[in-house]
Amino acid sequence: MSLRKRVQFNFRRALDRRTVLRGGGMAMSLPWLTAMQPSFAASDKSAAPQRFVAMTLGLGLVADNLFPENPGVDYKPSRYLEPLADVRQKMTVVSGVSHPGVKGGHRAEASILTASAVGSSATSVNSISLDQLMAKHLGDATRFPSLVLSTSGSASPCYTESGAMIPPEDSPSRLFAKLFIDESKSEREKRAGRVRQGRSIMDLVGEDAKALQRDLGRGDRDRLDAYFTSVRQLERRMEEAEKWAKRPKPKVDAVMPRDINHPSDIIGRQKTMCEVIKLALQTDSSRFISLHIPGAGGVIPIEGVDEGYHNLSHHGMDEEKLAQLAIVEGAIVAQWGNFIRELNAAQDGEATLLDHTNVLLTSNLGNASNHDNRNMPVLVAGGGMRHAGHLAFNRKDNYPLPNLYVNLLQNVGMEVDRFATSTGTMNGLG
Repeated sequence: MSLRKRVQFNFRRALDRRTVLRGGGMAMSLPWLTAMQPSFAASDKSAAPQRFVAMTLGLGLVADNLFPENPGVDYKPSRYLEPLADVRQKMTVVSGVSHPGVKGGHRAEASILTASAVGSSATSVNSISLDQLMAKHLGDATRFPSLVLSTSGSASPCYTESGAMIPPEDSPSRLFAKLFIDESKSEREKRAGRVRQGRSIMDLVGEDAKALQRDLGRGDRDRLDAYFTSVRQLERRMEEAEKWAKRPKPKVDAVMPRDINHPSDIIGRQKTMCEVIKLALQTDSSRFISLHIPGAGGVIPIEGVDEGYHNLSHHGMDEEKLAQLAIVEGAIVAQWGNFIRELNAAQDGEATLLDHTNVLLTSNLGNASNHDNRNMPVLVAGGGMRHAGHLAFNRKDNYPLPNLYVNLLQNVGMEVDRFATSTGTMNGLG
């Protein structure tokens, strides 16, 4: 069989969820390609997978520098949006939104992706975050159901269904190794063996629990049924984990990035992490990714800035602090723009990677200076949506941001009509 025919044959074979080219003793995993469509599903309606990336900020963005004065697609770009003029057709800026009932200033950082009023008077237990809800239902299609990342620190806005925070990875080099550097064959077999051992323990626990069912009342049987459901879900995830543990990781034409040692260089760390995120999306290693940028206390190494970022965010309308803060925040938004620009330049089937990826930028703080959780900054790009330019809602009586989260859930293929305190989908966003 000729090389061309072998490649065509491989494209049309269903090799689990990944097409692999083999030759010269190596295996190379490929990102999703249009020619792979028969391998993903029998339906003629199969399409490239939809993905989601959340970029979250701990210290907000100054509203006057972010939100345009006029609404609609013909808005005049604000200071922060001017550098994004070439991709404005692929994005929407949303003003006048917040999470209903969420208060607590900095504590609401835990609520960015959950919209739960954790830390306020309503509850002290968080709920599942947007990215983890996607990963729970759709994440088993990739080696990593989700990636939880940060530019620094051990906190993230990503929470499990039980309300436990997921610690982030803050090293681009470790993330690169996790995604693309294979362990030895013996190490892969050991990892698969550990997963199998975990599965056998779950089997034993399940059998013991079933034996109890005969002696339980109706209420306890219902609780046990719920337990069995969770066990079956865990077993399915462990089965997938065992399969991935045996497979080689994808090969990429990129070198491992260098970690930036400067603790306050959040722009450099944001850029480096975004480069690895793009590779993760291109190789379909994960489809649901979050990157948190907490409020660094030190001086950001940018020309024109000589005060600490956190101190600048509490500007109290001081003109000098506002001027320096605008430099820092402008750089953060510009780097977000560079990321969506890079995704827009990457081909993904018949469209671009950005067309198949929603990218969100938001924060728990609408005004960091007075710890106000209203009027949250929101930019959303890509995903094949019909973008609306500037969606301007009432800044005095905010529109529920969880409505946008329903749009994002539906866009990745989930049949839902509610998330947290949502009232439907977001008006004006297609």
